[in-house]
This record gives sequence, structure tokens and C-alpha cells, in this order.
Amino acid sequence: MGWATRFLTAVAFLAIGVLFSPETFGSKSDGEYSSKVLIALKLAHLLSFSTAFGVALWVTFIGGIIMFKHLPRHQFGNLQSKMFPAYFSLVVACAAISVASFGYIHPWSTASSIEKYQLGFLLSSLAFNLSNLFVFTPMTIEMMKQRHKVEREANIGEEVGWSKNKEMSKVNPKLASMNKKFGMIHGLSSLANILSFGSLAMHSWYLAGKLNL
Repeated sequence: MGWATRFLTAVAFLAIGVLFSPETFGSKSDGEYSSKVLIALKLAHLLSFSTAFGVALWVTFIGGIIMFKHLPRHQFGNLQSKMFPAYFSLVVACAAISVASFGYIHPWSTASSIEKYQLGFLLSSLAFNLSNLFVFTPMTIEMMKQRHKVEREANIGEEVGWSKNKEMSKVNPKLASMNKKFGMIHGLSSLANILSFGSLAMHSWYLAGKLNL
């Protein structure tokens, strides 16, 4: 099943859910329209937040670790260089929708202290992902490409994990220097990603408190 088919299937299920929602039918008063707009905003917020949270959870704690443990290191790096721009673009878009919908539902002038904190968490997640998308990820990818070139000259990089890189860096000052620079940039990128995930996790706690199961 191609991505277009999957997307259309998801949209179809969403449309069916909206169609048979009890709020879909009834009077056409202004109050009804306002209620529908509010429901649409809440739905947009919930879907965008859950997408961002789920994708971040998978990429940060599951998918990336599995790939690192099983793929040759250069192949893993090249795959990550294609995946991370798409990943951060998706999370940025979802975070922006979450911020906009939550801010519209809870205007700053009338929002409670808790709601203002939650908007701050969402804005933090957006800011951290923007920094990754436009600053840290491009720098990390460029440094990775330079290091791959040095490693290929040393006939390493096809192993799984870091073993040969660590051994070679002990006798190759250039590689050792590149490892240090890469580690610093990648560390900042990872920190921004973790802080973003933490912000989303704090908002998930807030949303859980709103459930009435």
C-alpha cells in the first residue's frame, strides 16, 4: 500500500467519524457552529500532538537504536541524514498546529496559569525542533559526511557500531578531532530533541487530566 493510499484511507476513516458524530446533526444556530469549530480545533490539536509525540517516541527511543545496532555505520548515517530532516519537518508542523489550536482555544488574556504553562511547553517543543531542523541537523549531516570521507580513506565504516572508529581515532588525530566536533554537535541536537520530547510529555500529562473515561 503506497503512502497516498494510506493517507486517503486515514482521511476516509476521519471523515466517517466526523459524519457520524452526534454533533454533526442538529440545529444550525450560532452556538452549534461555534461548538463545531471548537470540536474541530480540539481534534486538530489532539491529532497533531499525538502524531508529534508518537513519532518522537519511536524515532528517539526505538527506531534509531534498532537501526544503529543492526546497520553498517555508514549506511546507518546516510539513512539518518535522509530521515531526520523529514522527521523534524513533521514534528515542527505538528507542533505549530498544536500551538495555534491550543492558543486559539485558550487565549493568553483569559488563560489560567496552567494553560499558560502548557502553551509554554508546546512553544518550547516547537522552538527545539526548529533549532534541530534549521541549525543542528544540517551541521550534523555535514560533519558526518566529512567524517565518512576520512573513515573511507582508513577503510572503516562498514562495521556495526563504533568499535573500529574508536580504535582508529587513537592513531589518527584528524579522525579524533572530527569525532570530538561531531559528538558536540550531535549532542546538542540530541539534547534539543530530548527537551522537545520532555515538553510534549508534560503536555500529555495535562491532556490525561482532562480525560473523563
